[in-house]
Order: sequence, then C-alpha cells, then structure tokens
Amino acid sequence: MNGTTRTERSTWRNWAGNVSARPVREVSPASTEELAAAVRRAAEDGLKVKAVGTGHSFTAAAATDGVLIRPELLTGIREIDRTAMTVTVEAGTPLKRLNAALAREGLSLTNMGDIMDQTVAGATSTGTHGTGRDSASIAAQIRALELVTADGSVLTCSEKENPDVFAAARIGLGALGVVTAITFAVEPVFLLTAREEPMAFDRVTADFEALFAENEHFEFYWFPHTGNCNTKRNNRSAGPPAPPGRLSNWIEDELLSNGVFQLACSFGRAVPAAIPAIAKISSRALSARTYTDIPYKVFTSPRRVRFVEMEYALAREAVVEALREVKAMIERSPLRVSFPVEVRTAPSDDITLSTASGRESAYIAVHLYRGTPHQSYFTAVERIMTAHGGRPHWGKVHTRDAEYFADVYPRFAEFTALRDRLDPGRLFGNDYLRRVLGD
Repeated sequence: MNGTTRTERSTWRNWAGNVSARPVREVSPASTEELAAAVRRAAEDGLKVKAVGTGHSFTAAAATDGVLIRPELLTGIREIDRTAMTVTVEAGTPLKRLNAALAREGLSLTNMGDIMDQTVAGATSTGTHGTGRDSASIAAQIRALELVTADGSVLTCSEKENPDVFAAARIGLGALGVVTAITFAVEPVFLLTAREEPMAFDRVTADFEALFAENEHFEFYWFPHTGNCNTKRNNRSAGPPAPPGRLSNWIEDELLSNGVFQLACSFGRAVPAAIPAIAKISSRALSARTYTDIPYKVFTSPRRVRFVEMEYALAREAVVEALREVKAMIERSPLRVSFPVEVRTAPSDDITLSTASGRESAYIAVHLYRGTPHQSYFTAVERIMTAHGGRPHWGKVHTRDAEYFADVYPRFAEFTALRDRLDPGRLFGNDYLRRVLGD
C-alpha cells in the first residue's frame, strides 16, 4: 500500500474549531519508510513538518503552513507479546480501535482518559490522562517508541535503548520527531465497577483525600452556580459483568450528557442569564447508578457536545483550595458558566514534561461551549492555577511560555537540550512550540 500526497492547499481545523492551518501539502504515508522519505523531502524543500491526529488538542501544537503528516494509513497492531505483556501499535491507530482490538484478545490498558477518539500518538504526545490513585497517564504506560527524527532516520527508544530520548519522547509535543509506533504495557482484561453518585460540593471537598485514598479511580464534576457535584468511583471487580441497561445508558450518556446538554448549552449561549437556572436543573438530572464492565467501556464515554477546554495540574494537596478559589471567583463575577468543572488525579511519574512529572498531582479542567467567549473565564481561572504552581495540559488552552515552564518543570532544560540535539534546525517547530519551549 502506498501513501498519498495532496498539494492543493486546504484548511485544516481542529475538533473544537478554534485552531486552523493551511499547509503547503498534506502527506498520508503508509509506512515508516514513506514517512521518513516525506520528512527528508520537506527538509530539502525548506518546509516545516507537523503530524496531526484527530485534532482533539485545543492548542496549535499540530498546526503548520509546511507539510502536514496525516497518519490515517499508519494504523493497526504490529505485535502482541504475551510474554512481555506488551502491544506494539502504529501511531495513527485511534484509541477506540486499539481498545476494541485488545478486548478481543482478552487484554486491556491499565488506565485511560475519558474519550477515545484520539490517535495513540496524538493522545500520548500531549499527555492525555484519566484519573488514578496508582495508575498514571496513557504515556506512562509506554514501554518503547519509534520515531522519525529531523534527518529522516528512524530512532527506537525504551528504558534500555536511548533512555534519554525515551524519558522525554513519551510526551514529546511533536518537538523531537514524528512518532511512528508505540509499544504499550497491557494486562489481562479485567472488570471495573463504576459508582456514579451526586454529592454536595462541601462534602466532596471536605472528604476529597478520603475519597481519593479509598478508590482506584476517583473523579468528580462540580456544576458552577450550584453547590452540587457528580462523583464517579471506578474500582476493580470480581464481577459478574453488569453493564448499564441499554435504555438507562442511552438516557445518561446520550440524552442527558449529549442531547439535552447540547440544547441547554445552545440556549445558555443565547441567553446567558438563564445559565444558573439551567445548571441547577442539570446538576439534579443525573441520578446515582452502578454498573460493571470491561475497562474502556467504564473509563470512556461519548463526547458529542463540542467545547474548548483549559486544564491545569496542581500538587494534589493544593487542589481543594484552588477549586474553592475558582468557585468563589465565579460567584463574585458576572461570569455565566454552562459546563461542569472536572477534577481528577494522577500519581507521580518520571516523564520529563509530564504534568505529573515528579509530583502526585490533581487536575482542574474548565470548559465552555464552543462559540462562547472563553477568554475572561479562562484568564481568571489561569491566574488561580499559576498562583499554585500549576502546569497546563499541553493540548489544552493556556497562555504560558518557556520562561514559566522552566520554573515549574525541574527537568525542562533536559528536554530542550535533547531537542537541540535531535532537531537543531527546528524542522518540527511551529509558533506554539516556539512559545512553550523557546527558540
């Protein structure tokens, strides 16, 4: 199978519609060799190179006016190693296809985020994560990586092979090369029991450390303009499987979380004064439920309502205070916030630019419906997060720069030195990387 090249200029847009780019050409390589050739040709033509997945990042991390690599032909599983308990998968494989394929083989990732539309390379390169007391981000489950570097050569890395590259490239922001394959740790498929339950804001925040300690995966959503939260606890289960009924699943995941919520957001955008009343109704609409299923069916859920998002990682012990500050800020401001605020956790990891690098972390994510002016809300939240030494998610809206990151990431200079070695000419550079990594 041969890849394709398109040279008529078309506009690429991300999922949220807040980022666009017009590359000189788009290339869809069908093999690592074709991708390496496309990188070499771009260098000869003096063009920058960026790979793009499904565009689920809210930043311009993948935007370029040079050569846009589309990995839709670089998909599928290369190898399952049941002795090492790993799976090697092509970089353009969507997480939902990987999850389904692993389940057919009786295998699973240990933890994952709450959506699975992204490609494996896009999700890991930007630090996509779920929530976990002991199990970390998707990138932390990587055991080996293959990437094409700026000179067109193919470099493989793991803890034993090129370990300095491995430390950084698992969350590489597209700055070190184009990822072509990823080897993940897997385990035998298991069951999770999810317990979703409404809970008062004051109780969740007072009991946060206990709820975190007692559950393998704990998260909650607070509905601004209310004192109401919805909590979710996922824990391993001996079974038997008890998936949500088809009707209740449709009501919760499609009707309330997507259909009615879409209408509520549209109405709220048109009539902002109605948002607090809508929030009170929305926060009471979701009822308690418990179900048991295989991991990806519990961790992930459909997200059809489009939004823009900002998320910051804080030291876990700071998250409750920061969230209370966000609540107080919203209550004394004229802001009308239609989307719940999401709180999750992650253990410390050893990835150079992971938001959880070297510290136990918790995340506060704020969203607004697509098309709603978000700057004043996000700016006010960001002010609170940075006062706590927060680290923004690499794929979500933020205004931080290299000077800030050098301060909040102890190993920042390690990453930029590696970038200088692997891509001295900044073949993989763009405006976003110039801002967050410097020149």
